[in-house]
Amino acid sequence: MRLATALSAALLLAACSREPAVEKDFGDKVRAYLLTHPEVIEEAVVKLQEKRTVEAKAKAGDLLRKHAKELTADKRDFVANPNGKVTVVEFYDYRCGFCKSATPQIAELIRSDPNVRFVFKEYPIFGDVSDRAAKAMIGAKDSGKYLELHKALMAEKSLDDEALARVFAAHGLNAAAMIAKAGAKADAQILETEKLAADLSIDGTPAFVVGDQIVHGADMPALTAAIAEAKKKST
Repeated sequence: MRLATALSAALLLAACSREPAVEKDFGDKVRAYLLTHPEVIEEAVVKLQEKRTVEAKAKAGDLLRKHAKELTADKRDFVANPNGKVTVVEFYDYRCGFCKSATPQIAELIRSDPNVRFVFKEYPIFGDVSDRAAKAMIGAKDSGKYLELHKALMAEKSLDDEALARVFAAHGLNAAAMIAKAGAKADAQILETEKLAADLSIDGTPAFVVGDQIVHGADMPALTAAIAEAKKKST
């Protein structure tokens, strides 16, 4: 009731034309009420935050539906558990510390839950080494070694060109050859991924898309919750 009273008063102030003296008297009463009951302001702020959260989620859902094909059905992306019912899309960079910290849990999720279809989006944002690592992985997509390479690169604490070459060699591949194989198509793929990320207001890594939600950062509890919600909706 207090919230309704305060909001009604505010609306009257905004909408009605009064004599100056009457208007001042009314304003003083509203101010006095709010000073006596400051919790009303807190209630209004909470309601406003809740409203903005709902609106932001709805807006994100609209964008994700608009870009669903680019997110989940780009044949250039590597996909683990391709027959899974719930799709998770990750945007990542091989030099991102938070991506590295999340990788063991991501690998376990893929291993333990075949119903989670996992799409890998190469999104290099940390310079030339990240760019070459992404291109090498694009070239190695159909090698049968993508997941192992992915985990190995993420395990490198300080990824550089030497480490990139070493990791690929340990898996029987040549990083430079994979980059050459990927060629100009890899440049186009990365540019399109960057545009997609920008359209979705994704400006950092990692970022996960699950159903109608975007999980920013290595927030594994939030990712787990989003997957559980998507599973419920799929049944």
